[in-house]
Amino acid sequence: MRGRRLNIRWYGVAAAVVAGCTPIVAPPGGSGTPRPVTSTAPMIAGCPTFPSDNAWNQDVSKLALRSDSAAIIANIQSAGGKFLHADFGGGGVYGIPYKIVSASQPKVPVRFVAYGDESDPGPYPMPATTPVEGGAASSGDRHAIVVQRGTCRIYELYRAFWRGGHWDADSGAVWNLASNELRPLGWTSADAAGLPILPGLVRLDEVNAGAIRHAVRVTFSQTRRGYVLPATHFASSSTDATRPAMGMRLRMKANFDISKLRGQSKVIAVAMKRYGIIVADNGSNWFITGTAEPGWDDNDLNQLKSIPGTAFEVVNTGAVRTG
Repeated sequence: MRGRRLNIRWYGVAAAVVAGCTPIVAPPGGSGTPRPVTSTAPMIAGCPTFPSDNAWNQDVSKLALRSDSAAIIANIQSAGGKFLHADFGGGGVYGIPYKIVSASQPKVPVRFVAYGDESDPGPYPMPATTPVEGGAASSGDRHAIVVQRGTCRIYELYRAFWRGGHWDADSGAVWNLASNELRPLGWTSADAAGLPILPGLVRLDEVNAGAIRHAVRVTFSQTRRGYVLPATHFASSSTDATRPAMGMRLRMKANFDISKLRGQSKVIAVAMKRYGIIVADNGSNWFITGTAEPGWDDNDLNQLKSIPGTAFEVVNTGAVRTG
């Protein structure tokens, strides 16, 4: 369905408002030290990254598996790239950057050059200094993300180019962090699956605090023509039902041994057992996404490369929609 905004809720939960977006500060757990997780929604810039009952924040450790879980994992493994990989680090060179701006940040026009009919129109409070994924000379996805304090909104662009006074972008989406509302069915966002990007990123502040309380964004090289809510869009013509669909939720198996992991990788692995990973885009197999910022320990993150795709299973979070 294109061009018509639908009032869709995930798991039938009505849109929730967190009064005043009041920050809740968790006690520090020490850099890279896992600590007990509360039910409080993750926070950023004084705002919740969606209500605590949002799909991104759902504990999926006890959910039943999909009946085709083994077949989907086998298909992914057959496509190459059989181990987990942190697609961030390198002193901040790799990953997706974001910028926090004030409630008074001036808005600038955005011109959509590809998927304007599925994009939220500008202007966006996205200054010229907003960092772009891969840097100014990048020829890649060039995601640009801004979190606005006070309004508790995320503004996200795909293939963003600053043109001096305005942005050109292929697509864009605005997300209300206090609401469970989804994109209209069939619509993309700044990500192929029609999902928000920022809530699925592994962030350094979370890892240093000792806990990630949300699912993590992941890509696969071959996906199917279908999506599972909260995704609203597919990016494949393949009808192979053993390929992962956008929005599918995978989790690390409870009995997979992570006792030898340390530091940042240990915190990430704990989160993948509890909250799992969500298929968000086509890309390299088993690449999980984090923020582009200095402070990542590449030696720590490289431990994730020892985790095979067979350590994961596909949980049942709903039917695959193909239209």
